[in-house]
Amino acid sequence: MRDFPSCFGENGVQVADAYCSSVVVSKSYQNSVTCVYKCKLFGKSCLISIIWSKNLMGQCLTVEIEDLSHQCICKVDVKPSLFSKRKGSKSLQVNSSKIEVFWDLSLAKFGSTPEPLEGYYIAIVCKGEIVLLVGDLKKEAFKKTESTASVSTAILVSKREHISGKRVYGTKVQFCENGSIHDLKIECDTNCNENPCLVVRIDSKIVMQINHLRWKFRGNYAIAVDGLPIEVYWDVHNWLFGPSLGNGVFMFQTCSSSVVTWSCLESLRDSKSPGHGFSLFLYAWKNE
Repeated sequence: MRDFPSCFGENGVQVADAYCSSVVVSKSYQNSVTCVYKCKLFGKSCLISIIWSKNLMGQCLTVEIEDLSHQCICKVDVKPSLFSKRKGSKSLQVNSSKIEVFWDLSLAKFGSTPEPLEGYYIAIVCKGEIVLLVGDLKKEAFKKTESTASVSTAILVSKREHISGKRVYGTKVQFCENGSIHDLKIECDTNCNENPCLVVRIDSKIVMQINHLRWKFRGNYAIAVDGLPIEVYWDVHNWLFGPSLGNGVFMFQTCSSSVVTWSCLESLRDSKSPGHGFSLFLYAWKNE
């Protein structure tokens, strides 16, 4: 969870150091999706990360619980050998209390990413109450966990996804709780044009187009989706000038204000500032 590149400056989008333009991630890590939720645990706010990944050994699931200073409280790894059973649970002792993680993916349906589309649940329980419930099989989760709570107050604050393509990079996104699920596509052909353009479409509609990309390989742009103001930040330096395995980095940040100031991607992940909403981070990898 600590490998977000600090690529952006406080008063714009600028490189903080050479590292941010030369991030190299292994092939196995490129196939992963991370969702970060803000929850209550032991009466305090915490961050729970649900990490879906896939490698040569198979499907993996990791649950990380951190406090707001990013100190690890506990971590659960569901490795391929356990994942093959499709359902199970793990218990951990934290601060003299038991934290239980339940999962059932026996009916899960997957798309192009390691994150399931439907037919599953992940439940994190502490002192008989569900702290976080992810997935659509909520009735099954309450029955299995025997939880006394009816509603989880967890909030999805950020999602990080690695996507790949040759010219078009697509995913699905929900910018607010109970909002519509949109098709998001990033289009850019860096091979056939000396000065390519960058196009972002939401539900096939162009919401952003950046021409002269070699001069504007980093920047930000404001759009609106479902009436929400959204800041789009991009850094495609590696696509144009970097190594062949380089990636483009995009962030879609919902905000309650037209002014968004921030120092780096990592500081936005915890969403502690009142003006910060949901953040979608996309690492777009070019297929050879």
